[in-house]
Amino acid sequence: MSLPSRLPAILQAVMQGQPRALADSHYPRWHHAPVTGLMNDPNGFIEFAGRYHLFYQWNPLACDHTFKCWAHWSSIDLLHWQHEPIALMPDEEYDRNGCYSGSAVDNNGTLTLCYTGNVKFAEGGRTAWQCLATENADGTFRKIGPVLPLPEGYTGHVRDPKVWRHEDLWYMVLGAQDRQKRGKVLLFSSADLHQWTSMGEIAGHGINGLDDVGYMWECPDLFPLGDQHILICCPQGIAREEECYLNTYPAVWMAGEFDYAAGAFRHGELHELDAGFEFYAPQTMLTSDGRRLLVGWMGVPEGEEMLQPTLNNGWIHQMTCLRELEFINGQLYQRPLRELSALRGEANGWSGNALPLAPMEIDLQTRGGDMLSLDFGGVLTLECDASGLRLARRSLASDEMHYRYWRGNVRSLRVFIDQSSVEIFINGGEGEMSSRYFPACSGQLTFSGITPDAFCYWPLRTCMVE
Repeated sequence: MSLPSRLPAILQAVMQGQPRALADSHYPRWHHAPVTGLMNDPNGFIEFAGRYHLFYQWNPLACDHTFKCWAHWSSIDLLHWQHEPIALMPDEEYDRNGCYSGSAVDNNGTLTLCYTGNVKFAEGGRTAWQCLATENADGTFRKIGPVLPLPEGYTGHVRDPKVWRHEDLWYMVLGAQDRQKRGKVLLFSSADLHQWTSMGEIAGHGINGLDDVGYMWECPDLFPLGDQHILICCPQGIAREEECYLNTYPAVWMAGEFDYAAGAFRHGELHELDAGFEFYAPQTMLTSDGRRLLVGWMGVPEGEEMLQPTLNNGWIHQMTCLRELEFINGQLYQRPLRELSALRGEANGWSGNALPLAPMEIDLQTRGGDMLSLDFGGVLTLECDASGLRLARRSLASDEMHYRYWRGNVRSLRVFIDQSSVEIFINGGEGEMSSRYFPACSGQLTFSGITPDAFCYWPLRTCMVE
């Protein structure tokens, strides 16, 4: 039985909220962001029928983690995006507490969404259904309903299906928590997307020698890259270390060999995917020209998210820029999407130690061990020395300073700046640091220390959602 539609309330929220968001000095000029309410995980990132599609978790009615819908953008070139009709709303009994994250596939010419229907019970328990929806001719979606109930041996925390086709079968990885409250990644296969067969656990606690790796593994994504398979995942509850895994919840990657016949993934150690303050729930897709692209949520659940100043204007969070992945000599590289160069204005060289803080791309080179500091409007500081990078930001709740680190020899930096975000790509994508920050309207980007060996910057044109 369908629940009452909240579409009228959503339309009213958008009409009332959009002018406030667009007038906010922190609203991005070239990143994806909501015009009202809360955005989180990217979903259903796919190239289909000559267009790129990016779905995302969206609560249009409030800046909190309730009433999760799937909103939808599409693009012909990965730069110019347009709004599409809302794809999914939590209006059925099997998804009444949220249409949670998932993916999209091309099923014989039909754009099909695979998502988790979240159901919470009054006594405090929960369950989860893995569900399907298919696109209608008008760009809306028709729910098919549940195709996989909660697997035996796991709590109600089973979600985020990433689905792909290999030869004659469909495969699905799911994030899960077993009854001992240990994080796992589950593998399933299907001939038709409707009837699924369990192939067991492929990652998490007790697998490939892993212990104490969190109580829940969210947002898994398994794909071939180079001569390996890469598993990206978000282990909740992983222990903090002195200079890594410092966010409330991290995102990690691991590389190894995946055996389709055996349903086994033999992988190496875990690596943090991004060393900045905000990065979570990434999802990848394969383009028709063979590139593996990634987009992530520039946010972290819990932490200080509900203290961000954009809440005063009725919106919160944004996506990262799109990134291209490569696997080189055992290292996962993330590089900014090559199409972003089309947003560049006129190139400028070194012109002193300060620039007006504005959307821009910076490319600089250093010698190993150079002492260099970049101050972003007095609210975020990047320090480079012989040990690597340290990112410093003041807490939104107190005067306490928080730090994030990347360790290694820094040879080059590409820095992408928007109205309230900074993305730092180290040594051609060997490392990344993504963070939100909230400067004053007339802030300055100030340099101190050694003058870079080479330096160039480009202003970036406004270009995102129409």
